[in-house]
Formats: sequence, C-alpha cells, structure tokens
Amino acid sequence: MTSPITWQCATLNELSSGQLYAILKARCEVFISEQQCIYNDVDGKDLACLHLIAWDSDNDVAAYLRIHGPATTYPEPSLGRVLSTAKHRGTGIGRQLVQRGLTQLEATYPNQAVRISAQSYLKDFYRSFGFEEVSDEYLEDGIPHTEMLRPAK
Repeated sequence: MTSPITWQCATLNELSSGQLYAILKARCEVFISEQQCIYNDVDGKDLACLHLIAWDSDNDVAAYLRIHGPATTYPEPSLGRVLSTAKHRGTGIGRQLVQRGLTQLEATYPNQAVRISAQSYLKDFYRSFGFEEVSDEYLEDGIPHTEMLRPAK
C-alpha cells in the first residue's frame, strides 16, 4: 500500500524554504546521484516556472516536475525536471504527475503545443500522452534524449 499523496502546484515564491530544500534534494538525488549526471541543476529557470509536487505522508517529495511558460526553454510551453523518487517508483505516481502537469499546463497556457526533452528510454511513456518525436536522439548532459512535441488540443 502506498502512502497518501498531497498535490501542490506553486510558484517558487509560494514555496517555503523547507519545501524548496526538499525539491532540490530530490532533484539532486535523482538526476545527479542516481543518473550520475553532473550539471548545474539550479539553472535560473525555477524563478519563472510553476512547480508541481507530490508530497507523501512524511512530507517528502514523491514526484515532481516544473512547468515552463512559452519562450522559457522552447517557443512552446514545456514540462521539465520530471522525476519520481526511488521509494515511489512503480506506483503509477509518474503517470499521475505527467497527467496533472499537462492539465495544469493546458489551464495556464490553453490551446498551445507542448515541447519536451525526453530521456530516450521514456519515449513510449510520453507517446502515451500524445507526444511525438520531432528530433533525432542527442546527448544532453551525457544522457540520450529526444525532443518530443504534443500538438495543441
């Protein structure tokens, strides 16, 4: 049985310092430690993003993504830093996270396509949400990625 999840969508200024610390810790654990990807996670984009967080009953991050507005990363709005933490993988939390992220993105930026840089091993996962490959595979921070686009609804 999985622990109850509480969902939060907030700007950076709406997050407490403890919440921000938990988010950055989760991002470092997943992207830097687990994936052994050495890069500058604090890239200046957090200030302009919406942050979607799934908190577990221990107030730890279960899953997280950030929502970029148009012209932040791509001409279109996008999702980024998509993660689920180790103890919550295999529970369906990642699917819930992306669906909630797309719902929030569509409410905030209606009638727009969504572009992402997907880790290549997750292409089928993102295809299930209507994303299509729009680039050849490329390396981003040493990890194979593919740019994908979800047409405007």
